[in-house]
Amino acid sequence: MTSKPDADARLVGAHDLALAALGEITPASTVGPAAGYLIEEDGSVSLRFENRLAGYPGWYWTVTVAQVDDEDPTVLELELLPGDGALLAPEWVPWAERLAEYRAHQVELAEAAAAAGDESAEDADDLDDEDALDDDILDDDDDELDEDDDRAADILHAGDLDGVDIDELDESDDDADALDADAGEVDEEE
Repeated sequence: MTSKPDADARLVGAHDLALAALGEITPASTVGPAAGYLIEEDGSVSLRFENRLAGYPGWYWTVTVAQVDDEDPTVLELELLPGDGALLAPEWVPWAERLAEYRAHQVELAEAAAAAGDESAEDADDLDDEDALDDDILDDDDDELDEDDDRAADILHAGDLDGVDIDELDESDDDADALDADAGEVDEEE
């Protein structure tokens, strides 16, 4: 097992450099006091600062600094990272699983309502079917969409934008300019 190198005192003390770098990406009011550091395996040091952004409790501004040879420390990266107990988004659940959970919950609600004697719960049997979405309805909608696509192809062509012929717009602008010019000539004659 490889042990982490000792922290370089110049890197641990590079708070001014880290704060200057943070000042380029976030207002100073969002950065709190220093909150320690982490020594990375490659010898770089991640300096942590408390975060004051609303909506990110338990998160830290983290600035990773390194030193090459005897040069001054330099910033490698800046990021907002969660600390222990930070508020995190829940794990992503695929849509099909969420839909299955929703359907199961709807069936439970309908069954509970039926047990309570609610007349509107008579539809619980319909919700219990695997085919809650009627395939015939979906097929009919697909046929209608195909027909619409065919009609749209007949109407639209290369110069159309959302069913409006751009060339017609140009012609109507030319007609309006011609009318304006004619109106100007009439005004001059009077």
